Amino acid sequence: MTYWHALLLAIVEGLTEFLPVSSTGHMIIASALLGIPATPFFKLYLVVIQLGAILSVLVVYWKRFFQSIDFYLKLLVAFLPIVLVGLLFKKHIDALLESVTTVAVMLVIGGVVLLFIDRWFPQEDPQEGGHPVTNPSFKEAFIIGLFQCLAVVPGTSRSAATIIGGLTQKLTRRAAAEFAFFLAMPTMAAAAVKDIYDYYKEAKTHGVDVAHLFSGTELKMLALGNVVAFVVALLAIRLFVGFVAKYGFRAFGIYRIIAGGILLLMLALKLPLNVL
Repeated sequence: MTYWHALLLAIVEGLTEFLPVSSTGHMIIASALLGIPATPFFKLYLVVIQLGAILSVLVVYWKRFFQSIDFYLKLLVAFLPIVLVGLLFKKHIDALLESVTTVAVMLVIGGVVLLFIDRWFPQEDPQEGGHPVTNPSFKEAFIIGLFQCLAVVPGTSRSAATIIGGLTQKLTRRAAAEFAFFLAMPTMAAAAVKDIYDYYKEAKTHGVDVAHLFSGTELKMLALGNVVAFVVALLAIRLFVGFVAKYGFRAFGIYRIIAGGILLLMLALKLPLNVL
């Protein structure tokens, strides 16, 4: 993995983290196109640079973080299901991070769902039943958290799963998207901490000195990735909320189907993926 690889993956992460297209899935596709081997550091990099992207939420919505304790408790309730699933199925989840086929299939399936999601959950005026703010009930928060668990399969999209969960609980598109952004913060922070710990534990098992756990190059790549992902996500998150509130999710569904279909065709024809 080179600095060039790190830069491109960070741009992909920043662009896709908050779009319902699967940031992890796109990074897996990008890594396949770039011919990057699935080393332990590569898997760690995919998770850790998401920290940079989710920090953009703090910048964009910093005033909204000064809410009641009630709001933070609801985030905790929504966060708990993914913790349990992550702890129970981590090895299986890590194995899926190497499967381009899984990503392609889930892109298509998720795309079909997004084609019809606006019809299933038509936009309501906040005065007529939709939540005017990003503040679901405890029950609704828990159900949204259950939907987030679907995102452990690469290609599903944590953002899409969480937003759809919000729509099923009668949140408006904007409220569902914003709650998904807030929920990303504890979710991805916990995933990064867990992956760093596992990386440390694996290195220690093989007798690697903790002081030399990361090479200077790897640390620089992680720093570069987080900074780039943060800047790109800062732009993407502002554009996405306005777009989805006005136009809905159909365009993302079409994109997912086309991207997943092309990838499946390449796999079926056994065309080489590392073309970049």
